[in-house]
Amino acid sequence: MKQKLVVIGAGMASGRALEHLFEQAPDAYEVTLFNAEPRGNYNRLMLSPVLSGEKTYKEIVTHDDDWYVANGVTCRFGEHVVKIDRARKIVVGQNGEVPYDKLLIATGSAPFIIPVAGKDLPGVVSYRDLDDTNAMIDAAQRPGAKAVVIGGGLLGLEAAAGLKMRGMDVTVLHLMGHLMERQLDEAAGYLLRRALEDRGIKVICRASTAAILGEERVEGVMLEDNTGLEADMVVMAVGIRPETRLAVDAHLEVERGITVDDAMLTSDPDILALGECVEHRGQLFGLVAPLYDQAKVIAQTLAGQAATFTPKEVSTKLKVTGCDLFSAGDFAEGEDREDIVYRDPTRGVYKRLVLKDDRIIGAVMYGDTADGSWFYNLIKDGTDVSDMRDTLIFGPAYQGGAAADPLAAVAALPDDAEICGCNGVCKGQIVTAINNGANTLEDVRAVTKASGSCGTCSGLVEQVLSVTLGDDFVIPTEKSVCGCTDLTHEDVRRLIKSQELKSQDAVWQELGWKTRNGCHVCRPAINYYLLADWPLDYADDPQSRFVNERRHANIQKDGTYSVVPRMWGGITTPQELRAIADAAEKYNVPTVKVTGGQRIDLLGVKREDLPSMWYDLNQAGLVSGHAYSKGLRTVKTCVGSDHCRFGTQDSTGLGIKLEKLLWGSWTPHKVKLGVSGCPRNCAEATCKDVGIICVDSGYEVSVAGAAGMDVKETELLAKVSTEQEAIEVTTAYVQLYRENGKYLDRGYKFVAKVGLDWVKQQVVDNLENRKALCERFEISQSVYRKDPWAEQAQPGEAERFRPLADLTLEAAE
Repeated sequence: MKQKLVVIGAGMASGRALEHLFEQAPDAYEVTLFNAEPRGNYNRLMLSPVLSGEKTYKEIVTHDDDWYVANGVTCRFGEHVVKIDRARKIVVGQNGEVPYDKLLIATGSAPFIIPVAGKDLPGVVSYRDLDDTNAMIDAAQRPGAKAVVIGGGLLGLEAAAGLKMRGMDVTVLHLMGHLMERQLDEAAGYLLRRALEDRGIKVICRASTAAILGEERVEGVMLEDNTGLEADMVVMAVGIRPETRLAVDAHLEVERGITVDDAMLTSDPDILALGECVEHRGQLFGLVAPLYDQAKVIAQTLAGQAATFTPKEVSTKLKVTGCDLFSAGDFAEGEDREDIVYRDPTRGVYKRLVLKDDRIIGAVMYGDTADGSWFYNLIKDGTDVSDMRDTLIFGPAYQGGAAADPLAAVAALPDDAEICGCNGVCKGQIVTAINNGANTLEDVRAVTKASGSCGTCSGLVEQVLSVTLGDDFVIPTEKSVCGCTDLTHEDVRRLIKSQELKSQDAVWQELGWKTRNGCHVCRPAINYYLLADWPLDYADDPQSRFVNERRHANIQKDGTYSVVPRMWGGITTPQELRAIADAAEKYNVPTVKVTGGQRIDLLGVKREDLPSMWYDLNQAGLVSGHAYSKGLRTVKTCVGSDHCRFGTQDSTGLGIKLEKLLWGSWTPHKVKLGVSGCPRNCAEATCKDVGIICVDSGYEVSVAGAAGMDVKETELLAKVSTEQEAIEVTTAYVQLYRENGKYLDRGYKFVAKVGLDWVKQQVVDNLENRKALCERFEISQSVYRKDPWAEQAQPGEAERFRPLADLTLEAAE
């Protein structure tokens, strides 16, 4: 007969304990799980990416409804536990009582709220769970909103970075002299502060909060020195304290936390506890690695096996994007200690090792943390480092005096060396998973959970894969533009802007190109980046374009070309149709095709006939449809309110305005638009790069669709009430894509990389930025909104399209 196990708290620690229990004793317990939150176990370490918009809640769920059903867990989510009745062995919830044979308390911790006036005002939030995260996301939706984060520790800085990425004006207040003083020394704290300030986050150290100001909700923060700060939201991230109230009321032994022994048993042998709520041998716990060790012991204890929890040395990695930081051990100053320090100001790298008796007892690293795990294992194992003292700071690759195979250090790690601190996964577990068929990072993550939380150990896991599989595994790297450079597309775009490089020669020279003037792969990309960033300073280089863009027509498999005149919004006239028909007959066009983009395609045009055909079409008012370009192709429309009884708005008119606004612009890849006059979506707008659906209340602008090799529905960018707003949002999005997209990435790939939330911040929420994007687009269009056919049809230009010789003529005798 199964025993009854009641668990209070569905966090990461108890979730891991249940996983181990179901593996070791799947039929031993009938489990009831209480959780105050109206949801189950999710990865709280990933709340920061949710806040910043890099992940969604669904992506961080650890145990979904199906998992609980499969394991027979009765879920009492959204229900607070009122009381533990030890005498009756009953847990009393808000909705009734549940008996237990064994009880597991995993109530976690509660945020510390500083006792100042105004702490209870609406707009004051902590940062502990999904509800807190959603409250911050909602606050960030208001344009121009300002946030003050009180606390410059790990949690506070993650909140600050996430809110900044959401578009808020963020100020961090920290009581101590430098950020993260428990994990960093002053030098690393300085570098961290500088990096955050470079990203637009204001930091005030030695700041003591006197009061939170406001009448009905938060309006500001007053410091002890009478400095006043405006605030629409205040985030309290000043620390946590174990949540022990249920244990205290149940008369369990409680000091700072619920007291537990090595088997994780409380003072009641039928009640266990783990996580941030416990105290073990005078020590409290706030990092996830020791909590997962506790979870293993809990499972063994419940399964009737002997087990002992032994706290291990822990390390800290900061998950704020762009700030690579590692610390472990004790780095306080002392007379019996010595420091080894390495600084590289150009790269923003700082490393400090603290030694005592020829052993590393502490390490702080900023900017380059690749060797963090190696140093951590030296600290944990108490390794004598006297023989490598001179080269120690340079890491494992340089022991012996010269650079060695970087994988040698990983190969030398023992099987019990910890690789993933978040999930407590050692090298041996990963090697076992690989030998059992896990051949990719994703496979290893699925089997062992290594790299499945904060992700900072992903590179180390890949190195273990490489060491174990040899040549059968290639560590993925961010691809460079081409063989001419080691720089990625993102690197090049950033450097062209920051160094104000305005010519190809400047790029080759200043960015250290390995070839004299690039190659067929990089030249088109560099040409695009330059003309997009410096439209008034850089002249487009036709020789750096693909043949179709040089010829302003699409080359066909037989060497002829196709010609597609532009039809604004898919609308044409009898005069234009006659001109197209006349051109088709005059130049013996073998195929006339109606395209899916509401255009007419003349296929089979000889190269030498192109300028003359363009001239004839120009005379009828027709211009290039840019059907060959990495730019605006078409704006497909339905008839809308002009003719359709279901049409809600003038979709045709809007499509024509958009096409006349956007035509001629160059983009990382082709851009297609659709405007449908009602939700019936006859213009197929929901699979375009930009799609607009007209509704009774206005316009729904969506982006990032695809209907080629990849098929993808658009994602809603904005709902607007006026046609002008729809035009502005569309224009701003196209310019954002132009300025930030990787060459040859379609719009849906661009949005997938930067995140739709970031796009919304730039285009929808920040009205000033939207206006600036539209202005920069117009500056570029002052150069490129023109008809290339008209230019190429000039007599001097047309000569370039004639063959060098007529090889059909016979030579004279």
